[in-house]
Amino acid sequence: MEKLESPLMRFRLLCRITQQELADVLGVSRTTITNWETGRKVPNLTITQTKTLCEVLGVTLDELPNNFGPQPIHNTSPFAAKSTNV
Repeated sequence: MEKLESPLMRFRLLCRITQQELADVLGVSRTTITNWETGRKVPNLTITQTKTLCEVLGVTLDELPNNFGPQPIHNTSPFAAKSTNV
């Protein structure tokens, strides 16, 4: 089973920001952030909110994912387990 990861969650955790802190800055609820990270809902941000999100996460608009929900994690490590047919 392939692991899934939310780009929004990854950026948020790298910045050491809680869901509540991000919600407060964007003027949304913590539940809204959870819904975005789990893919239950799609963000509908204003231009100002989008700019603020980029500033808080330290990313450019180009780096901001179109879909904040879970996405497959691609392990590119040479040490990643290789599947074998036995």
